[in-house]
Amino acid sequence: MRQPAERYLADQVAARNGFVNLGPILGSQMEYHFVHKALPHARSKRSAPHMRRLKVDPLVHTAVQQPGFKRVKRGYNTFTTDNIASLYVDKNSPNPANRNPTDPYFQYQWYLKNTGQNGGKPKLDLNVEAAWAQGVTGKNVTTAIMDDETTCIRMFQNAKASYDFSSNDPFPYPRYTDDWFNSHGTRCAGEVAAARDNGVCGVGVAYDSKIAGIRMLDQPYMTDLIEANSMGHEPDLIDIYSASWGPTDDGKTVDGPRNATMTAIVRGVNEEFSTDRKSMVKVKDTIRPTDFSGEQVKIFDGRGRKGLGNIYVWASGDGGEEDDCNCDGYAASMWTVSINSAINDGQNAHYDESCSSTLASTFSNGAKDPNTGVATTDLYGKCTTTHSGTSAAAPEAAGVFALALEAKANHISSQLTWRDIQHLTVLTSKRNSLFDAKGRFHWTMNGVGLEFNHLFGYGVLDAGAMVALAKKWKTVPPRYHCEAGSVIEPQKVTSERSFLLKIKTDACAGTEYAVNYLEHVQAVISINATRRGDLELFLTSPMGTRSMILSRRINDDDHRDGFTKWPFMTTHTWGEYPQGTWLLEVSLNSQIPQHGWIREWTLMLHGTREPPYTGLPAADPYSKLAIVKKAHEERSNAM
Repeated sequence: MRQPAERYLADQVAARNGFVNLGPILGSQMEYHFVHKALPHARSKRSAPHMRRLKVDPLVHTAVQQPGFKRVKRGYNTFTTDNIASLYVDKNSPNPANRNPTDPYFQYQWYLKNTGQNGGKPKLDLNVEAAWAQGVTGKNVTTAIMDDETTCIRMFQNAKASYDFSSNDPFPYPRYTDDWFNSHGTRCAGEVAAARDNGVCGVGVAYDSKIAGIRMLDQPYMTDLIEANSMGHEPDLIDIYSASWGPTDDGKTVDGPRNATMTAIVRGVNEEFSTDRKSMVKVKDTIRPTDFSGEQVKIFDGRGRKGLGNIYVWASGDGGEEDDCNCDGYAASMWTVSINSAINDGQNAHYDESCSSTLASTFSNGAKDPNTGVATTDLYGKCTTTHSGTSAAAPEAAGVFALALEAKANHISSQLTWRDIQHLTVLTSKRNSLFDAKGRFHWTMNGVGLEFNHLFGYGVLDAGAMVALAKKWKTVPPRYHCEAGSVIEPQKVTSERSFLLKIKTDACAGTEYAVNYLEHVQAVISINATRRGDLELFLTSPMGTRSMILSRRINDDDHRDGFTKWPFMTTHTWGEYPQGTWLLEVSLNSQIPQHGWIREWTLMLHGTREPPYTGLPAADPYSKLAIVKKAHEERSNAM
């Protein structure tokens, strides 16, 4: 195949300056990734001579050296494993829906079928058997595990969609370590797609689905390009991207995706922006999806998955009550589905972070025995029962979403968009027996009757209910962005009392960008304080739903950086009507006098103009769908 002229020129530029061209960035014909073999992979300082040489080349427009930064696996521990068999996979083995899988570790997979093992709460599980009984097992769906490796389960990988961005080759093999450090990806992948009835370990949530292995975590430092290329890799072959990692969970880090990574995610879910010059946003110039230069922005669904939009599943974080996942720009993004965890008796795990951006929860540890975690595949043909953390929770959610994607594809020609998955998550997740062990966060009803919890989102995923609703699902109406208003006058905040700011909005009524039914809400805030960790922020909707969008973080001693245009996000007002007065409450929770300045606040509303669930039958009058449909019908009749 003839090489494109742009690639040929890029190769020439790289060669004459001592670099190697690794290829285009996110399919671009103008941007390329160069590496210099003489420089170490992890470098703390920039190399000025090498950069200068590139910049003076007449064919180079811009040269940017990638800085390294830390990204950590969530829930990693070195665990003891039992060698039971090599990973032989037989896709032709029988799998009748009326009996349990025969895999030896299925009895330990309480998150799939909770019968009370190890002190668990019976029936507190993902209800996958109800999905399997409907003949749905994840066929023709591919999930990318973006992690350290997935080589041990290569027999059910989608090889064409797999890649190693740490070594730049098509084979995501692990780097051997004595402490099994690089077992994380294999464990996560097994949760999604481990084969059924093959006598090896346990069974995956979507055991007939495929895995794309993307090795991208295993290097001393992460770079923006490694992340971006991983999240933008083969978007038409990969349906779901699962990430069980993020910024350091130390309770003082505020970090998120850089420019190229944010571009990759936004491109994965969205095809294009409005061509109206007054409201257009260039994705390539966007650091965060809320740094809009215009007023209102309409976004059309779907670039990945042939226009339907890729689904990005994110572990919410393992920083415990001393951290807040709204300070993690990946988990708190409206483009991702943030998943928290619960243990097998319904409590939150001690490492669970809380935040208003979490959409739902799955499972991690056992209650009585913390070592009773998630049973799954492991390195070198072994199995483990001790995978844990929100690392374990996110792949379970990816498996449930894979079931929903197959269910819809098998019943109606049109398939689920990335937004449909989020709506299905809200409508079918269950409170079940989930509770906050310390009694801080209670279950609350929002303005249209949806029950949520600051720890668990809208509850634990229910695979059976999601598959059943997916089969009859009607794609939700187009989504719009409305900049509802701003407060840009700097105002001082002290620890003596709370400070209240208001924005009254008609939610762009009368324009083509009107939002009448909410999905995500963002408060884009610039604020600093003498001690950032003492800041607490609450956002209250016109319908009275109060969301804590930032909680106190006792380890965060920052007094300089604060937050700059940081998009704090809440899902708690899902389905509500946004017109009216929004309140932002700012306080400094400290026994020692502190002060700060809130410099600006912009309210971004994301949702639909039309009611989202028209045409959907609600057989159960007490279901979430029926409750919200009734509220929306009353709203439509009143308009």
